[in-house]
Parts: sequence; C-alpha cells; structure tokens
Amino acid sequence: MAFNFITAEEAARLIHHGDNIGLSGFTPAGTAKAVTAALAARAEQEHEKGNPFQVGIFTGASTGESCDGVLAKAKAIRYRAPYTTNSSFRAAVNNGEIAYNDIHLSQMAQELRYGFLGKVDTAIIEACEVTPDGKIYLTAAGGIVPTIARLADRIIIELNSAHSKNMIGMHDVYEPLDPPYRKEIPIYKPSDRIGETFVQVDPAKIAGIVETNMPDEARSFTAPDPITEQIGQNVADFLVHDVERGIIPSTFLPLQSGVGNIANAVLSALGRNKTIPAFEMYTEVIQDAVIDLMKQGRIKFGSTCALTVTNDCLNSIYENMDFFRDKFVIRPSEISNNPEVVRRLGVISMNTAIEVDIYGNANSTHITGTKMMNGIGGSGDFTRNAYISIFSCPSVAKEGKISAIVPMVSHVDHSEHSVNIVITEQGIADLRGKSPVERAQAIIEHCAHPDYKDILWDYMKMAMKGQTPHRMSAALALHDTLMKKGDMRLVDWKDYL
Repeated sequence: MAFNFITAEEAARLIHHGDNIGLSGFTPAGTAKAVTAALAARAEQEHEKGNPFQVGIFTGASTGESCDGVLAKAKAIRYRAPYTTNSSFRAAVNNGEIAYNDIHLSQMAQELRYGFLGKVDTAIIEACEVTPDGKIYLTAAGGIVPTIARLADRIIIELNSAHSKNMIGMHDVYEPLDPPYRKEIPIYKPSDRIGETFVQVDPAKIAGIVETNMPDEARSFTAPDPITEQIGQNVADFLVHDVERGIIPSTFLPLQSGVGNIANAVLSALGRNKTIPAFEMYTEVIQDAVIDLMKQGRIKFGSTCALTVTNDCLNSIYENMDFFRDKFVIRPSEISNNPEVVRRLGVISMNTAIEVDIYGNANSTHITGTKMMNGIGGSGDFTRNAYISIFSCPSVAKEGKISAIVPMVSHVDHSEHSVNIVITEQGIADLRGKSPVERAQAIIEHCAHPDYKDILWDYMKMAMKGQTPHRMSAALALHDTLMKKGDMRLVDWKDYL
C-alpha cells in the first residue's frame, strides 16, 4: 500500500473540535511533536475566529513542551489523562481550565479498552519505520500504542529520522485480553519477551505520514547535592542490611526506580556499593544513571516502558546498539507496570514523595492538598505490589520552611498499608510489622529534620488517643501555618486546640 505523506498542518486539519486523541510516548520519549504543535496553532486560529476548539488527550504518561505545553497554552485541551509534568499544563489544571484525570499508568490502556474514557478518534504515533503492510516500529517508548492504534478511527504517523532504525527489535509489544478472558502475563524474569517487535495495524487506517527530524524533548536533572547523595547512600545501606540479614535474597531482586535527581542519586549509590550484586530492573523508565551502570556491568538488564534519557545518552545507545541489544527491552505501560508481574517478580520499588505523614501515608502529587504538581504516574502500580516499597524525600524544603514529615498528609496517594520504608537524608524508618504509634515514633525519630522533631513530638502528645492518634483540629496545622505565615516552624499548637 502506498502511504500518503502529508505536512503536520495537513494532519492537524484531520482533527476536529471535540475529538479524542491518543498519543504515543511515555514521558517526552517517543511522543508526538510536530502534529500536536500544528494542532495548537490551529486551535489558536479557530479561537481568534470565535470558534470553539478543544480536544481530549490520552497518553502513556507525560509528554513534552510541543505537546502538553503548546496545547495548554493554546487552551486546546478539554480533558487529559494520565500523568503529566509540564508547567504550563500544571498551571492550566490548577486554574480549572483542563479536566485532568490522574490514572494509574498500568490502567490507562485497559480503561480505554473498557470504554471508561470515550472513543479514540485519532492516534498520533511516532515511529522510526513503517512498512506497507502496517507494521509500525516505535522509537524510545512503548506507552499505550497497541491499544490506541487498534481503537482509533484513523492513525497519523510521525516518521522521525532523529531516532535510529537501530531501535527496530528493541520493543516487546503485547496487549492482554480483557476480562473475562485475560490470561497470566507470561513474564518470569525481566528479560523475557512475550510479544512482537512492532505494532501491527490495518494500513487503510493510516491517514497520513508526517516526516520529521525532531529529537525527544528530554530533560536533564540537577547534579547530586549532599542531601540527595545522603538519601542515595541511606537507600543503599538499607538494601545491603536486608541482604545481609536474609530478607532480600543474596542474588538480589529486580528494582523499580522513579524519575528525577533523587532516583539518579539512589541508583548511583547502589552502583558504587559492591556488596549489592549486579542486578536487573523491572521499571517504567530508564534514565541516564541506568545506562551508565549498564556500561559498568552493574545493571545486567532493564525492562522498561521508556528511555527517559538525555539526547546525548540516547545517541550513545543508538551508536552502540550491538552492546545494548541484549541489555534492555521496551514494553507497553500496562506490561511494564503490570501489578501481577511486579508482585510475582518480587520487584523492590523506590519512589519519591512530596510529603509523608507520621503514620506512613505518602503524598506524591499535590502541594498543600489542592495544587497538582505531578501525576501519580506508575508509583502506585509498583508500591502496592512491591516486595519492599521505599519512599524517599529530603526532610525539608524551601530552606527549612516546609517539613516533608507532617502529622497528616494534605493528599493521600499511597496509604500506610502500602508504604514499607521511609528514607530521608536524616535516616531510615522501617515501618514493617509496626503499629501506627510505632510507625510514628520511627518516622519522627529517624526521618524528621531536627527543626521539626519537637514540633511533631508535641503533636503526638496532644493527639487524641486511639488506634491511630490524631487531633483533627490540628492535623493540618503545619500546612495552615505555611499558608498563613510562610514557615511551618512558626506553628503554635495552642491555636489549634
């Protein structure tokens, strides 16, 4: 079949007000860049004419500035799910301009298939190659492509020459059956392959191919500082201790790590600690630190949904694909984050929190309970099903004005029932096997900053007795004090009695 090569502007004209668009990618890796930018320009033109123009957006995870950013600025998004990190999009959500649905990443594709979110009108898929018989070879991410490609009425392909065709063969494309016919996901070790290396579609659904040469909008993270270095060392020390006492097998277990500078610091510390054997990862994203450890022989294999790496790092992978071909595999998000597989493999999860309360509930997404910072992403997929779930964060923020350890979190993403270990630069709180009061004692003693220890102990003294002691009039006093006085340390408990 001969394909129709079109411009990004021509592709954008195929999309109508009220349509729902499914996008490839997972983080800025592998997502649409050209057509979405053209769609934003079209929305602005329609708005200038006085015409409504907004679309729904379904993605694998966050995207980049040329998608979430430009579409949010153009007021072209009515609805969006799931995870996102873009600052312009965040501002629009918090201003009430966009209906944002923060879905667990492992559930996004299946909720589309179940019909929970409406139909998919157009799928925009970035590829490094497409064949006349409808085989689409993806770039640096898996995301929700198998599902949106099958459900969409039409498919637009961004054929991006910035991605090497060396990526062909690195994907493992598998879409599970829906209930009541679903079978087990037959992955028994991170390197197992269970699907195809391409996404197969009906060529007649491909409405056009847009040729591009646009690098991923990858972001680099700040260099480790003494705080993140200490957090990383504390995580490594904890894992070594659990290996030494036989809690973790001596052969070790697969790791999952979230995104960001703390995650990079943790992985670097694990790589340096030779007590921990070379290990595997079953995770949702691979960052630069993982690639460095693969080169050093400290990480044997990585199963992932995306290469969330800098462009220099990605190019080095493409240039050395003979080395990396047996080092990683890229899967769709409902497989990379699949709860069944995570629990069966015994994955150790390592994620970051905005704040953790004294009983172990973690807030990953909201500032003072109302302002969305980032979505939950895949942290819930892994935390709830992990062999050991670890949350880490600096003990304070904003020069000590904000404590990350609080009496009660202002928003709950991960409940006390799922959080095993809390780690800050101050130390390690092991919550396993502890009652709520014992958890509070461990978190305050080992994780709270010295400026806040007495404040938190005072709260415990005034809390109403019960299985989980709280004084409801004071539970959010630190947050209230921050909003009124700009510094949690200025709390006066007498104001909340």
